[in-house]
Formats: sequence, C-alpha cells, structure tokens
Amino acid sequence: MIHEELQKLEKLARQASMRLLELQEENRQLKENLAEVNATLEKKAQEIDDFKNKIKISNIVDNRPVNPEDSAEMSDLINNYIQEIDQLITYLSE
Repeated sequence: MIHEELQKLEKLARQASMRLLELQEENRQLKENLAEVNATLEKKAQEIDDFKNKIKISNIVDNRPVNPEDSAEMSDLINNYIQEIDQLITYLSE
C-alpha cells in the first residue's frame, strides 16, 4: 500500500516537473514576444516623433513672415534636409 502511494507521488512529481518545464518555456517565449513588441512600439514612437518634427518644421516655414521667394527657398531647403535625415534614419535602421 505504501509502495503504491509512493509510486503515485512519484508520478505526480514527474507530471508537476514536466508542467513546470512547459510553463518555463512558455514564459520564455512570452518574454521574447514582449521584447519584440516593445522594440516595435519604440520604433513606431520614434517614427511618430520624426513626423511631428517634420510638421513643426513645415509650420515654422509656413508661418514665417518673409517674402514668397525666400519662403519657397527656405521651404525647399528644409524639405531637402528632411529628405536627407529620412535617408539617414532609414540607413541606420537597417
């Protein structure tokens, strides 16, 4: 009788050990997924900040009280800078 109880306990211990291993693996996978999601979220937040800066720069150029020729020249210059910055961001993110 005691021998049967010990066998049941050993079986339960093995099952608990196997379940623990499964849960540890699941936890590891969930942590990896969370890290990926956090990295994606941070990248998207950076992209949003970049777009906000573009909008701010465009608003500054549009609201600046200068003659139209200077404004157009300034706008073109800033747009060129923005394009260069975008290319650098794309290059660095690869």
